[in-house]
Formats: sequence, C-alpha cells, structure tokens
Amino acid sequence: MSFIKKNCQGILLAFVLGLVATYLGTKFTVVGGPVFGILLGMLVAFVPRKSSFEAGITFTSKKVLQSAIVLLGFSLNLFEIFKVGKESLLIILSTITTALVVAYFLGKWFKVPVNVATMVGTGSSICGGSAIAATAPVIDAKDDEVATAMSVIFFFNMIAALTFPMLGTWLGMSDIGFGMWAGTAVNDTSSVVAAGQSWSLMHGNDVALNYATIVKLTRTLAIIPITLGLAFYNSKKNKNIDVNFAKTFPWFVVYFFLAAVFSTIFHLNSDLVAALTTLSKFMITMAMVAVGLNTNVVKLVKSGAKPLTLGFCCWIAIMSVSLLMQKVLHIW
Repeated sequence: MSFIKKNCQGILLAFVLGLVATYLGTKFTVVGGPVFGILLGMLVAFVPRKSSFEAGITFTSKKVLQSAIVLLGFSLNLFEIFKVGKESLLIILSTITTALVVAYFLGKWFKVPVNVATMVGTGSSICGGSAIAATAPVIDAKDDEVATAMSVIFFFNMIAALTFPMLGTWLGMSDIGFGMWAGTAVNDTSSVVAAGQSWSLMHGNDVALNYATIVKLTRTLAIIPITLGLAFYNSKKNKNIDVNFAKTFPWFVVYFFLAAVFSTIFHLNSDLVAALTTLSKFMITMAMVAVGLNTNVVKLVKSGAKPLTLGFCCWIAIMSVSLLMQKVLHIW
C-alpha cells in the first residue's frame, strides 16, 4: 500500500499520456509513440505539479523502462544475442574508447571540472544516466556535478531519440545498420530503445529495435570494468571509497538475457510473444513520457556552455566512429 500511495500519481500521469502518445504514434508512424511521449512529457513538464508526482515519474522512467526491456528479451533467441553481441564488440570498444579520450582531453581544454568531464565521458560512452549514477560515488562527485552531467547527457538523449530515425533514413541505412548505430552511438538505454522503436514503426519490422537493444545492453556491461578502474584510480589518489557494486550493477541486463534464454529453450507461442512485445512497446512509451516530464531546461542552461559543448563533442565523435567502423566492417 505504501508503494501505491507513493507512486500512483506519477505512474497514472505517465500511463494516460502514454495512451495519448501511442494513439498519435499509430496515426503518424513516421514519428512514433516514444517520440510523441517525450514531446508530451516535455510540454506537460512546464505545468507546475505537486511533489507527490515525482516518485512515480522517476519509477516509470527507470523501473518501467527496465521491465519493458526484460519483456523484449522474450521475443529474442539466445543465439541471435551472442551473434549480434560478437559482431558489435569491436564497434562498442571503439566508441567507448573514443568518448573517454575526447572527454579527458577536451575536458582539460575547456577547463570543465574533472568529475563532470569524467561523468560526461562515461555517460556518453556506456549507458547515460546509469553510468553516471554508478560512477558518481566512485569518484566522490558532488550533487551539483552529478546534476550537470545528467542534464548534459539527457539533452543529447532527447536529440538522439528525435533525430536518429530521420538521419538513418537519410543515410540509407539498413535495419541492422541502424540498430547497430543506435545501439553504439546513443547515450542512454531509454533513447536507444525509443530510436529503435521509431525506426521499426517507420519500416514495419522490429529488426532495428532488437539489434539496438542487444547492442546497447552489451555495451552497458562495460560499466563494470570502467567503474572498477575508476575506483582503483581514486583509491590511489584519495582514501578508499566504498562502492556497492551489487547496488549499482544494471541487473535488468541479466534478466533480459534470462528472458531470452527462456524463450530460446521453450519456444514461446507466437501470440504470447506478440502480446508481450506490444506491452513492452507501450511501457517504453510510458517511460519516454516520464523522461520528458523530468526535463529541466532551466537546469541545463544554468550548467553552462562548457559541459554542454563537451557532451556535444563526445556525442559527435561516437556517432562518427560508429559509422566509420560499420563501413570498415561492411555492416552498413
């Protein structure tokens, strides 16, 4: 009962707006439900609301999204996951290295605080807000530094979800090529899934959505060695910092793979898989509404131009390297 009392208002708001966004997405498939969800959330965010909505909105943007990704696992085959993960590994390593190097050197050049530059780099290269949340306690980041990095990453998440499907179409990318590009070049899991779903709605199949999701979750696993490395580095510089890896580890990735294992072994009924996929897509749209509701343009502006410029440089570098590697590997 306490959970319901705490979260019901925010979840209900995201649910209602999610229904509207889903309807609009069926009418304008070139845009899609997730993008409408973001836009509706951003519009409603300008209307003052009670603090009692916040817990449910945060729950929807995090837990509902993660649950939606787990449900997607039931539509996949384990052999496909291993194949896609193997094909994308070199691109993932290239983009992660690029973002971290760009963030390190340009952060110094722009005179961005070290902690902010580190979080922008890890957020851009691995998994957006989740990477920042995992990195912050390791480097002993202050609340205002975390808020700045989150705002920067979130801003480019918005742009990616809105523009990637159109850019991919303009570039003449294949379904697999776009899925690989979105999975390796978009910052946050939510925006990767939103871009993949929008592309899928535009092209009438879920190939890009599935590829983007698998590649992104493979990329998310890099949070473990990166966080461990930062913890080791900072333990040499400062006092030892206790980090609860069990708490920061993205466990939904494990559940996603387990769902795929279950689907591979038991060959689920096609109608059941279709129903789970439909539910998953609606939950993604709900999560996008919540992401839009959490948009704080004022906070982003206050964070200053330098962190934003650094985030932009990281993002452009990742996009370019991902496309270049696809060309070299003949994936595109």
